[in-house]
Amino acid sequence: MFLHLFLFLFLFLFFHPVFSLNQEGLYLQQVKLGLSDPSGILSDWNPRDSTPCNWTGIKCDSFSVTSLNLTSSNLSGPFPSLLCHLTNLTFISLSDNYINSSLPSDISTCQNLTHLDLSTNLLTGTLPPTLSHLPNLLYLDLSQNNFSGAVPPTFAGFRRLESISLVANLLDQTLSPVFSSISTLKQLNLSYNPFSPSQIPPEYGNLTNLQTLWLAGCNLVGQIPDSIGKLTNLKDLDLSINNLDGSIPKSIVNLTNIVQIELFKNSLSGELPAGMSKMASMRRFDAAMNNLEGKIPDELCGLGLESLNLYQNRFSGGLPESIAKSPNLSELRLFMNQLIGTLPADLGRNSPLRLVDVSENQFSGEIPSGLCEQGVLEELLLLDNLLEGGIPANLSQCRSLTRVRLKANRLSGEVPVGFWGLPHVSLLDLAGNSFSGGISSFISDALNLSVLVISDNQFNGNIPTEIGSLEKLVEFSGGNNQLTGPLPASLGRLIQVGILDLHKNQLSGELPSGIQLWSKLSELNLADNGFSGGIPKEIGDLPVLNYLDLSVNRLTGEIPLELQNLKLNFFNLSDNLLSGKLPPMYSNEAYKKSFLGNPGLCGDMIGLCSNSNSRGDMSRSHRFVWVLRSIFVIAALVLVVGVGLFYWKYRNYKKGKKGTEKLKWTLTSFHKLGFSEYEILDCLDEDNVIGSGASGKVYKVVLSNGETVAVKKLWAGSKKVDCEDSNDMGRNSDDGFEAEVSTLGKIRHKNIVRLWCCCTTGDCKLLVYEYMPNGSLGDLLHSSKVGLLDWQRRYKIAVDAAEGLSYLHHGCVPPIVHRDVKSNNILLDGEFGARVADFGVARMVPVNGKGPESMSVIAGSCGYIAPEYGYTLRVNEKSDIYSFGVVILELVTGKRPVDPEFGEKDLVKWVCTTLDQKGVEHILDPKLDICFREDICKVLNIGLLCTNPLPINRPSMRRVVKMLQEVRGESNPNPNPSTKDGRLSPYYYEDASDPGSVV
Repeated sequence: MFLHLFLFLFLFLFFHPVFSLNQEGLYLQQVKLGLSDPSGILSDWNPRDSTPCNWTGIKCDSFSVTSLNLTSSNLSGPFPSLLCHLTNLTFISLSDNYINSSLPSDISTCQNLTHLDLSTNLLTGTLPPTLSHLPNLLYLDLSQNNFSGAVPPTFAGFRRLESISLVANLLDQTLSPVFSSISTLKQLNLSYNPFSPSQIPPEYGNLTNLQTLWLAGCNLVGQIPDSIGKLTNLKDLDLSINNLDGSIPKSIVNLTNIVQIELFKNSLSGELPAGMSKMASMRRFDAAMNNLEGKIPDELCGLGLESLNLYQNRFSGGLPESIAKSPNLSELRLFMNQLIGTLPADLGRNSPLRLVDVSENQFSGEIPSGLCEQGVLEELLLLDNLLEGGIPANLSQCRSLTRVRLKANRLSGEVPVGFWGLPHVSLLDLAGNSFSGGISSFISDALNLSVLVISDNQFNGNIPTEIGSLEKLVEFSGGNNQLTGPLPASLGRLIQVGILDLHKNQLSGELPSGIQLWSKLSELNLADNGFSGGIPKEIGDLPVLNYLDLSVNRLTGEIPLELQNLKLNFFNLSDNLLSGKLPPMYSNEAYKKSFLGNPGLCGDMIGLCSNSNSRGDMSRSHRFVWVLRSIFVIAALVLVVGVGLFYWKYRNYKKGKKGTEKLKWTLTSFHKLGFSEYEILDCLDEDNVIGSGASGKVYKVVLSNGETVAVKKLWAGSKKVDCEDSNDMGRNSDDGFEAEVSTLGKIRHKNIVRLWCCCTTGDCKLLVYEYMPNGSLGDLLHSSKVGLLDWQRRYKIAVDAAEGLSYLHHGCVPPIVHRDVKSNNILLDGEFGARVADFGVARMVPVNGKGPESMSVIAGSCGYIAPEYGYTLRVNEKSDIYSFGVVILELVTGKRPVDPEFGEKDLVKWVCTTLDQKGVEHILDPKLDICFREDICKVLNIGLLCTNPLPINRPSMRRVVKMLQEVRGESNPNPNPSTKDGRLSPYYYEDASDPGSVV
């Protein structure tokens, strides 16, 4: 028995695992304690385990940790140097997190490290010189952080480094040749850093193993050095978006292994070098937007290119026939050159053409019939040339087409029947040609068509009833043709239509019923036709109509009083057979030209009827207005007295509550904090108030550690009801608090204000933000300190705010709509960098195919609310874009969004009206330096695009960012790349190849 018991105890102790974590696990536990983990990614890092090898992100070899991969884990805090105590660790990736502070120099103790990826974080300071002391490092990625200063000279000491990426940081010293000493380098990516003006170091030619060289947006000047030709292993060269000049060096033809060359947006000149046939591996050549001239070399077109981009240059001569023999050619962008001759007859027959854009040249002859031979052509853009003949019949079988623009050529004949009904085409632009025949009933098959432009042709016959089946149609422009017959009743089913322009045709009959369904119609032009009957009163119910032209028809009867509901920028009913009295709103000299040629109309300004009744009506109207004003004054006095009594009682209540505020507070932090809630509470004195509103007050709090924060104090039950300050009408502070916390607690971006923490108790809630010393843009722009905002600062603010909103719309899943974008919600740091703030009414946009969420009330502030919001109450990004457009107009004009100077107009309508009547000089803020006039006008145009009354015509926020960056492309070397490797996102080319695009 004793022997059995002894044997049992021995076996138990020998085989039973010991529940104690090994030393590497203990180190990792300390790493966990040093990081903020709001998503609980590290929740399975259990100290009761014997080894960390099964923990999230950890890989081991023989029970020793070799790899740590916590990419996109929502972690924050400083870089954990304790990782270097893991002696066998070779791989670290903390990419796409919120690792902050500076990178410590003791990272060099990670002696076995071969892979280090800290990209897309919040690291600051200078690059640690000791990084080069890592003897085995092969891969280093520190892109998309906030490193500044210069590249350390010690980086020349890397022994085995093959890839280094420092994309999108703040490196601002001269581009150094230091990397030329790292003979092992295969990939060098320094794109989008604001280096001081630098030349490409000729020493880079020594990097004979280099396969990728990306220096896009690095503020490079001077010529491309001849030594670039020594990089015979190079596959990818990107020198785009710089200030390089001179000609492309002849040595570039020695890059025999090159696959992709991008030289766009420089100031290069001269011709393309001869001998490019040696570059047989090249698949993409992009030398767009330079000053290149001469003919396109035949040998270039003979290569196996997939993409050839030579747009916006000065190339002349013809397009070489050899381009039609390129077996891989997918994209051909040659727009805005001086090319002549005919397009190669076999273009597209031997290559998978997806996009062809040769617009704004002088090509003649016929459209090649084989463009869609491979069946993949999506975009055909041939506008503004001298092309003749008809549309090839076989293009009507090209079901892959999505955009067709043949505007402003000399094309003629009938459009092939099937071409009208291509199922995927969203834009069909045939304007400015000599096409004839009718619109085919097959157009009913074009279910994706949103823009149909056929104006300035010779189309005839009736508009087919089948056009009413185009549910996505937002524009139908068919003016200056020979169309006949009545408007089909089916047009009433086009509930998305925003522009209907059929002026100068031979249309007749009465205007159709069902007009009230055109709730998105902003322009109606039926002038110069033969319409008869009365004007439908339903036109007055169209909520966003701002252009109405029914002139030169045979319309009869009285003008409906309902037309007074419209807010029109253009109004013309002249040269009809209208009769009766003018609606009172239009009975003044300002509208005289709108009614000429209607002898039966009566009004003071026309003088065809007795004025006595009108004067009596005006007298009664004045008395009524006087009574209304009296009532308003009395109501205002009652309100002021009531508010005063409420404030007096509130102060007494506040004094009674003081002294108990430190009880039962709950603190929720979103970053590592160096203060407690009680330190915040001790500083909430009236002397520290820096702002106030209907929902509470904002305090400036200087902490014991010297840091300054802003504290927003929200009172339970408070509501914002004043239009000047309002967010969501009727929203209480609980709703705003929850929205603010749920939004700002999860997102982080350099242009979105940082929420440190929140504190709550029974009747009070606090939000603690980073402090912005220059306050809000609205306060600064409309105060005596406006002199601080010169054009350079205003431009920077616009770009910063746009990038913040673009992140909300395109960088968050699901997207976030701010719903209260205004100048008062754009805060400025000490260097006038902009942050988007106040997310109290923000909402997430539904995904998975669901439509936009409908709100119960309007959110936003007067002058910033998109016109469609008032009648749809739908949440989507287009509402934010409209509001941001108003902010741009504020920056350009210096005026408030709502001002007594505008009368009943807001800033958007005032700008449009003044621009049309007086010119741009009456719009621009006189405080701005006139030497920036060109850039200011470009930004003004962006603001007008954003405030388009039709939501679908507003650009996306990422497109707005791109357009703003292009305003000063030469001096803005650090756009906001959204891809991991620093490449420009696909949207960089969005519509860039389509001059005069309508969508």
